[in-house]
Amino acid sequence: MNILATPSPTTSATVTIAVTEVIGHNLCIASQDGEYALRSRSALRSGKKAIVSFKDGEDITPAFLADAILLRRRFANGHLYALFPEEFLEENLRAIDLEPEDAEELVDTIEDVKEYLSDPEAWKAAARATFGENYYE
Repeated sequence: MNILATPSPTTSATVTIAVTEVIGHNLCIASQDGEYALRSRSALRSGKKAIVSFKDGEDITPAFLADAILLRRRFANGHLYALFPEEFLEENLRAIDLEPEDAEELVDTIEDVKEYLSDPEAWKAAARATFGENYYE
């Protein structure tokens, strides 16, 4: 998984996004704190590489990772893996300054996202069966 690989040296074609600076605190819990994902997307769309730093981030949750960096439920098809080819993201997006268990969670979240994107209707059906028919409305 290249997202955790050491990034290339920073150049003018690289944007580093400090998650804790963007969200204004160090608790990476709430999916609503995903403003940094918009900055990643903007950088990638403008042809720059994006480095997302989790330095000083605490309590990084799967919901924060899934909704903020990958899924962004507020924006239809707004998640990075729907907007950009996987190969492009592996070349141009890096996550740094993660504890080993958080890095593992990020890798797992990315795999879940790719699985979801391969058959969204199956995932939605499973969610409705588990949480009720109105879950995705």
